[in-house]
Amino acid sequence: MSIRGVGVRTPDVLIIGAGAAGLMAAMTAARRGKKVVVLDHAPEAGRKILISGGGRCNFTNKDIKPECFLSQNKHFARSALSRYKPADFLALLAAHKIAWHEKKLGQLFCDNSAQDIVRMLLAECEASGVHLLLDVRITDVSRAEHFRVQTSAGEFSSPALVLATGGLSIPKLGATSFSYDVARRFGLPIINPEPALVPLVFGREEESWVRELAGVSLPVKASCGKIAFEEALLFTHRGLSGPALLQISSYWRSGQPVRLDLLPGQDIGQHLAALKAAKGKMKGAAALHRWLPQRLAQELARQFTSDRPVVEWSDKTIRALAEHIHRMDMHPTGTEGFAKAEVTRGGVDTRALSSKTMEAERVPGLYVIGEAVDVTGWLGGYNFHWAWASGHAVGQALGSA
Repeated sequence: MSIRGVGVRTPDVLIIGAGAAGLMAAMTAARRGKKVVVLDHAPEAGRKILISGGGRCNFTNKDIKPECFLSQNKHFARSALSRYKPADFLALLAAHKIAWHEKKLGQLFCDNSAQDIVRMLLAECEASGVHLLLDVRITDVSRAEHFRVQTSAGEFSSPALVLATGGLSIPKLGATSFSYDVARRFGLPIINPEPALVPLVFGREEESWVRELAGVSLPVKASCGKIAFEEALLFTHRGLSGPALLQISSYWRSGQPVRLDLLPGQDIGQHLAALKAAKGKMKGAAALHRWLPQRLAQELARQFTSDRPVVEWSDKTIRALAEHIHRMDMHPTGTEGFAKAEVTRGGVDTRALSSKTMEAERVPGLYVIGEAVDVTGWLGGYNFHWAWASGHAVGQALGSA
């Protein structure tokens, strides 16, 4: 496969987007004998793969379940996920002798580098005859008998067009609204794209103390409505981040509070009552520092006790402080936006697509996969697995056509 080769002009399958989903779709369809061309405006393939997981790519999660994916059509992801499991991707890694390891919560990472994943996908594409053209600008997409795509590398025509250009997250990597624009042109509805897995910001004066704790981290339980996650929280110069808040951000809507339990699984009220009963002279900040980071302990002591010794605290003060620590309602005023979002929530409405083939029900030959569709996974390898599963689903469907 020549990365910058001219390729064929009339492939069986034309894929726009050389990311995780696009490359998986390409190699899967090509293995089944289809002539496949992949186009991308970026100068290299798999740019989002390369920066993921701190450069080691959290490529899947061993505990993939449909319940870990958000969509307005909540059962849509089941079909693709049932037909491509974490074990299938691990078998691919084994065939390429790529070492990996498990971190917390079932997250699977490369031992070496995310480059291993990109090289593997490109090797699979090359072995199956995929033509990959990079640094190609697309100027028009139309459809008569076949789809016609005008580009800076000339015109391409194909009976099957796959949109795999992702969502709007991380625009510095070249994210655009391309898939949404083309989908709209062919009458597909779009669920409003919004940042997901994104830090939350706070602008209310009474919550300005949050920004003063930038850099402080601790394990918490964060909840929004009926959903909750127990992971790390990180205070930032603009608000809150860390895995727990990134997870909750996918469920948060403007105007909703986010509830924090700063000591999940403990009872700070009992701890403080025991300290008071012991009649020690320990002051509030020092006492709270037994269970909480020092700067956070100092801030809570400032808000509730003026750092008086615990023995002087009233039972009412202890109850109020315990309530605040275990059920702290925060009121985000927004998010850090697509620039800091790991993925996009929303996208092409899955009710317009076949859950088995990813094909548009009313536009035969048009397929949409990966982050471009309204399926958003949890943090921890779920979104990459959706890319593999949806790409595999469309590759299988095209390969059997």
